[in-house]
Amino acid sequence: MNDLDWPSHTEQAMSSFSALNSDAAAVTSGNMANIRSVKGMVGLVTGGASGLGRATVERLVQQGASAVVLDLPSSDGHALAANLGERCAFAPADVTSEADVCAAVALARQRFGRLDLAVNCAGIAVAVKTYNFKKDVPHSLEDFTRVITVNIAGTFNVIRLAAGEMGRNEPDADGHRGCIVNTASVAAFDGQVGQAAYSASKGGIVGMTLPIARDLAPMGIRVVTIAPGLFSTPLLAGLPEKVRSFLARQVPFPSRLGDPAEFAHLVTALAENPMINGEVIRLDGAIRMQP
Repeated sequence: MNDLDWPSHTEQAMSSFSALNSDAAAVTSGNMANIRSVKGMVGLVTGGASGLGRATVERLVQQGASAVVLDLPSSDGHALAANLGERCAFAPADVTSEADVCAAVALARQRFGRLDLAVNCAGIAVAVKTYNFKKDVPHSLEDFTRVITVNIAGTFNVIRLAAGEMGRNEPDADGHRGCIVNTASVAAFDGQVGQAAYSASKGGIVGMTLPIARDLAPMGIRVVTIAPGLFSTPLLAGLPEKVRSFLARQVPFPSRLGDPAEFAHLVTALAENPMINGEVIRLDGAIRMQP
């Protein structure tokens, strides 16, 4: 190649590079077109009358979605729904009851026409050692079974029934029909003394995330789980300030308790991003719980 040939080769290379960029931009643009918005979605949130669930309901409505608050009849669900207005409804229910959850799913369809998102925040906990040697008393099997039933079976009950409703939706251009977000805990990985039942229950939620995501993939329904760390929920709010401050200092950064609004923010981000599926995400400020 002589000097006279150089410009023409350069022009050809630049032309090819521009064409590649154009193709890449077109592909990127096409993929970004699949990013969803929670505006207009209909969500069902269990444990939605307090704590992480309440924050999720409030954010969904603020972002233009509609929400069904599924919580116990004794909860503040009715007042919350009334306060949030016409795009929120209350379904008094026990997550372990098939009839109750079916009624809540039906309410979403009757009031808002569909169901796009299910968020499992309902759960219970006990703090009991496997065996109390001072009192010569074993962990109550009834208590252990109750935690497993509410946290694992209750979550699965909602998943299976919500999925059936989502399957009725017309798929979008990406084949997407719905999204299910579960709540586990860092206790699934860093269980502490006295958390045998609670850690087992949250580990169960972690363990079923991927297989259920694979089960529902052909229908375009995603399943994702959030494992929160220490959050400022009603449970922790009842602790003395000294204890709350101690717990907050255990979080590397930011060294504070999580805000339920941060959990809700992640829920909506997961609902909007169609590529996140079958995953468990720790939301914990890098904490690793001590024994």
